[in-house]
Amino acid sequence: MAELGYPRVAGSVWYGLMAPAGTPKKIIAMLNAESNRILATQEVKDHMAGAGIDAAGGTPEEFGNFIRAEFAKWGPVVKAAGAKLD
Repeated sequence: MAELGYPRVAGSVWYGLMAPAGTPKKIIAMLNAESNRILATQEVKDHMAGAGIDAAGGTPEEFGNFIRAEFAKWGPVVKAAGAKLD
């Protein structure tokens, strides 16, 4: 964003895996462990690095905290812009 003339805007693109509310914790733990295992393989690291992606694993709690922080940061921006879902 700084290159576009907005030096105070700090944004990024991210992707994450989510499951429906109420998914059993055992299933969440299994999906999380397997996702972290796959992200840690050299093949996936190399492929993602080649695409300019910094892959990061973590815990469901860390991802939940990240999502809440993103909502807190960008919610007011979306509201001020008057953006609406179609």
